[in-house]
Amino acid sequence: MTVEEIGALRDPVLVAAFEGWNDAADAATAAVEHLEIAWSARPLAAIDPDDYYDFQVNRPTVTLVNGETRRIQWPTTRLSLCRLEQRDVVLVRGLEPNMRWRAFCDELIAIAHELEVDLCVTIGALLADAPHTRPIPVTGTASDSATAARLHLDRSRYEGPTGIVGVFHDACLRAELPSVSFWAAVPHYVSQPPCPKATLALLHRIEDLLELPVPLGDLPDSARVWERGVDELAEEDSEVAEYVRSLEQRDDITELPEASGDQIAREFERYLRRGGDDTPPD
Repeated sequence: MTVEEIGALRDPVLVAAFEGWNDAADAATAAVEHLEIAWSARPLAAIDPDDYYDFQVNRPTVTLVNGETRRIQWPTTRLSLCRLEQRDVVLVRGLEPNMRWRAFCDELIAIAHELEVDLCVTIGALLADAPHTRPIPVTGTASDSATAARLHLDRSRYEGPTGIVGVFHDACLRAELPSVSFWAAVPHYVSQPPCPKATLALLHRIEDLLELPVPLGDLPDSARVWERGVDELAEEDSEVAEYVRSLEQRDDITELPEASGDQIAREFERYLRRGGDDTPPD
């Protein structure tokens, strides 16, 4: 990995997402891609893909430059830098490696130490029995007790198969680098990408954690259009419609109302951080 000469960073934090097992409906990588555009990220570094990717599984692509020159685009993981008024943010977006995961994570840890990153944040998405008509649930966990207490998160209690996100968090823990993870629950009956509603939910959690304004652009409108589209599909299939109603009833019984005092306060805090540019919450 080669890093450009960028000088000292201000209170840097790293935010990462990986395509594949950790990224249902591409919701997490879409969130990082949105941040790259919204925060005017510039390329910082790229991991040499030869050691980590099987090119028969993740094939390189050929593109034309100026309609004439052919260029090979290799599948890999890339880092970019966002210089914001409050702090600097390093964004990581790429593919889950096919091999040598521990060495891959060691490279990311090394770059985090070189840039003096003090917190790593990963975002992911999984398929779940969540109704598309309700706010997308996002769970947040921390790698260690001190970080969990400081950020008011829980320690992860998950047991079972894991992806590169879980391995990376273990590497952060061993390197004594604080890390947190946010996972959005994508309705499993609409698993095809994109899922702008899940992407929006992840961006809200990033915004709350970092206390940084995230310009949302037309993403809220896309989320509403997505939800209306799923509504129309459900209306055409009585079994799906009944299933969605059962999920809604379960949530009504087992969960607190989303429009709680804390939720409303968070919505207004986000609105104020963006300088009132977006439509205020109802």
